[in-house]
Amino acid sequence: MSDLFGDSTLSGNDLKAMQLGLSHSLSRYKLKFSADKVDTMVVQAVGLLDDLDKEINIYAMRTREWYGWHFPEMGKIVADHVQYAKCILTCGMRTEYAATDFSSFIEDEHVVDALKNAAQISMGTEISEADIDHIKQLAAQVVSLMEYRAQLFTYLKNRMNAIAPNLTLLVGELVGARLISHVGSLINLAKAPASTVQILGAEKALFRALKTKSDTPKYGLIYHASLVGQAAPKNKGKISRVLAAKTSLAVRVDALSEETTADTAIGYECRSKVEARLRQLEGGSLPPSANKNGELTSKKTSKYVQPEDTSGYNPESDMVDVSTTVETPKAEKKKKIKKEKSEKKKRKAEDMESTEVNGSSEKKKKKKKKVKKE
Repeated sequence: MSDLFGDSTLSGNDLKAMQLGLSHSLSRYKLKFSADKVDTMVVQAVGLLDDLDKEINIYAMRTREWYGWHFPEMGKIVADHVQYAKCILTCGMRTEYAATDFSSFIEDEHVVDALKNAAQISMGTEISEADIDHIKQLAAQVVSLMEYRAQLFTYLKNRMNAIAPNLTLLVGELVGARLISHVGSLINLAKAPASTVQILGAEKALFRALKTKSDTPKYGLIYHASLVGQAAPKNKGKISRVLAAKTSLAVRVDALSEETTADTAIGYECRSKVEARLRQLEGGSLPPSANKNGELTSKKTSKYVQPEDTSGYNPESDMVDVSTTVETPKAEKKKKIKKEKSEKKKRKAEDMESTEVNGSSEKKKKKKKKVKKE
């Protein structure tokens, strides 16, 4: 190594660090890997967001149930969980609601007046200071979790705009992140066809339908996209199919494009086409279509032209008489065999009837002879 770098010498650790850095840079260049496009961060963030929603719901319901023993009327007046928790943190006991200002977090004056009036005539039970302290701690947890959830959502939104801008334009941040999380990575989502993207998240329903031979599901996670939500119930399946096709194209551009900057041209184009299809299904004007020269022209149906002479009789329009058609020898043989079988059946039936009649007549004669002898 002294010959290569002059008088300076490299130790074994420095040489290993150089080899590791060179291998990393070469592999990133070969795979066109960008440090900004890390989809694992999106997968973890959307998983944490779903967990936070569950925890916030559990904590908020527990707060309402616990504080409801002291002030039950407040549950119907204040519907928002954060406002409910902030009311508990601000006032505590219901006796202090009349002299408290709620304008900092409740903008509706009617809600404030109803809350103060209900606090004066409440039918709730009395609680101690120790009880209200524990309820306040639980309410503080609800408020802090909601604030962290808002921060996490902004982080997820920024990461999705950096990693998959075209996918975000089509289906939104949450739906796009859930699609990536369900598949595992952005590359795996890009490899999936449009039919798979359409039913991602509905695997149980799909396999149950295949097992029972019933109708397969029309949509999965893509159902929560805003474009599908705008469609009428009868058109949701068609819009989800169109949206899945455009989404697969947008994801492939996001995952496999060489440019690291956000290029959203194809995202806007795909979204405009889905919106045009939505307007067409909802009864609006038909979307424009491109001709051979690439110019946009509106679709027009050909005009109906009435025939000049409709009074005459056209024998060619009549249907062919089946009875006059020439039969093949195989068909003639089949007909003969059927006739013979039917004749045999008739003969057997006649013979059975004749034997029954003869037998009955012989029995009658024997009975008459016995009567005469007696």
